[in-house]
Amino acid sequence: GTLQKFVDDLFETIFSTAHRGSALPLAIKYMFDFLDEQADKHSINDYDVRHTWKSNCLPLRFWVNVIKNPQFVFDIHKNSITDACLSVVAQTFMDSCSTSEHKLGKDSPSNKLLYAKDIPNYKSWVERYYSDISRMPAISDQDMSAYLAEQSRLHLDQFNSMSALHEIYTYIIKYKDEILSALQKDEQSRRQRLRGKLEQVIDTMALAS
Repeated sequence: GTLQKFVDDLFETIFSTAHRGSALPLAIKYMFDFLDEQADKHSINDYDVRHTWKSNCLPLRFWVNVIKNPQFVFDIHKNSITDACLSVVAQTFMDSCSTSEHKLGKDSPSNKLLYAKDIPNYKSWVERYYSDISRMPAISDQDMSAYLAEQSRLHLDQFNSMSALHEIYTYIIKYKDEILSALQKDEQSRRQRLRGKLEQVIDTMALAS
């Protein structure tokens, strides 16, 4: 009961497109539209699948990690009691993003029972959030490129670009055939000759090593 308001505020802030003056980051709208486009392209009309894709790539991959590990963001010490409490909040968060019904009984774990009555309300917030994003104006490729360029400029000294490129290169080598094939099949990639350019990078790296 003491924490309820803070949990509500947290969930409301995360699942809102414009909360307390903070606009939704362009990348989220762009990413969710991409997922919807892929679903349309492959004739995936199941609402649960589309919902799960969005949940897996943002709330469950990013926010759950931050909720369980506030020391990643804040200079604080997380003791075992705090860790246990945050695990309950994180579990509630995950259940709120799920499309399946959670049937609880007397033998259900206490961490699921604590917020059982609140989860239907939280689920409606998640659904509204995804729906609100889908109705927002689309982000053009040019606007997204400009946004990423600005982010790169703002954080120029905070990242090791060569390390990031090496990680990407390692991934490309692992899935080289699949990536080259996909680039050859995609019309926009063919126009920009991306397959040939990537093959040149791979050949150059092979010679250098």
